[in-house]
Amino acid sequence: MKTSAVFSAALSLLSSLSLAAADSSSSSNTILPSNFKPAPVFKNTNLVHIISVEKNFVKENINVLIENVAKTAQNAYYLPFTADQISRLGGVEAKDRKDATAPPFVSEVVEFDKDSDTQYLRIQLPRPLAPGAQQTIGITYYLLKAYSPLPASMKQEDTQFLTYSFSAYAPSVYNTLKQKTEVKFPSSNIPDYTKLPGTGDINEFPQKQGSKLTYGPFGEVAAGAAQPVTVRFEFNKPVTHVARLERDIEVSHWGGNVAFEERYDLYHRGANLSSLFNRVKWQQSQYYQPNTYALKELKFPLRVGSADPYYTDVIGNVSTSRFRGNKREALLEIKPRYPLFGGWKYPFTIGWNSDAKNFVHKTATGGYVLNIPFLEGPKQVEGVEYEQVEVRVILPEGAENVKFHTSIPSQSITAADIEIHMTFLDTIGRTALIIKARNLVDDFRDRELVVSYEVPLLASLRKPLVIFGSAVAFFVSIWALGTLDLNFASSRK
Repeated sequence: MKTSAVFSAALSLLSSLSLAAADSSSSSNTILPSNFKPAPVFKNTNLVHIISVEKNFVKENINVLIENVAKTAQNAYYLPFTADQISRLGGVEAKDRKDATAPPFVSEVVEFDKDSDTQYLRIQLPRPLAPGAQQTIGITYYLLKAYSPLPASMKQEDTQFLTYSFSAYAPSVYNTLKQKTEVKFPSSNIPDYTKLPGTGDINEFPQKQGSKLTYGPFGEVAAGAAQPVTVRFEFNKPVTHVARLERDIEVSHWGGNVAFEERYDLYHRGANLSSLFNRVKWQQSQYYQPNTYALKELKFPLRVGSADPYYTDVIGNVSTSRFRGNKREALLEIKPRYPLFGGWKYPFTIGWNSDAKNFVHKTATGGYVLNIPFLEGPKQVEGVEYEQVEVRVILPEGAENVKFHTSIPSQSITAADIEIHMTFLDTIGRTALIIKARNLVDDFRDRELVVSYEVPLLASLRKPLVIFGSAVAFFVSIWALGTLDLNFASSRK
């Protein structure tokens, strides 16, 4: 398919979107009665709950075969969460397990009673499910700030262990006939976990196989049932948490450049040090490359063709960085001024430039389409979680009719707005698209953000005309001043 056809298709998609429609929130505008309770119109015929604690955020998958047990067609499936989980919930995607090409289902957090400890995620089925009919749904979501280190403090050379609590029964407001829960760990070192009585030929749950624990299979479980479980496992890696990321993308048509800048407010949520940090011991240990839970470097894979990287913090420029750029890769590696241990924070800024032709394309109608990653950030083995993200796309001066589309899950987008951003030599200011999101993880790296906009001819010529006019006015002023006679006439007595 030709490039122009691709972007024409993207533009037609964008034409159906507006900033008002995109201004969704994870606390949905859907408000239900305070005594709301989902009706038991479904039953879970078979359910597999997969929990991954392999990274420093929790990823959960619920694959469930549902059946409509009501007398009328139903199109809303509810999933319960505690109020605390809802505040840390992100990246929800629900899909048809039997049709990989189908788009994700619409899912939203519904608000009915802010004081209730139980909140609901509502998943809209693409078509109402007839009485007695079945459908297989795959639900994926992430939970941030999910772990607690145990012990909470330790020596800098010790091994870090984390704990995570959940229910061996998958949360559900419907009866479940058969289910099991699998928990995947980063290693097979799982010293402590809750044990439950087994069923059938299995004497005890969970069953341990390498780095995986399996609770179940369980027989019929009533709606709302829970079986608390806690696991403690080795995680001798950084627990990297970005409390806030501000990401600026500045588009220049005249300069043929797209400038990126990212400002991080980064924390380590792992175990604290039980004594003062010993830099001598740290330097000595680096000779044999120990496995440590301290964060000592970050790697940023950038788009090929990126150039002019910089790395600063609150003190100023940081020289401990390395950039590898060629025709095959562009990798920025940075080392903080000090290794980060549990409870420590490190605010810093990185930036780089890229050729506009890699991101900006002109459409057949004379408009423009900008295609950039919504989230880039560091790519770490242990993963990175983002609590608050603000993406600011600064378009050329005079840009209008701005629309956008992103493949980031809609519940994670909390706001979208247009503002005016003033930069050097601007007259009326540049159009800036501001998108705010919450509770994202680096699994969403490189999810696209497509922005369409138009720049009228007069608006595109405004800046060079202003520069030309200013230069002419300057030289005319110099000439006028040069013609003035500043000598004092001599007076005679």
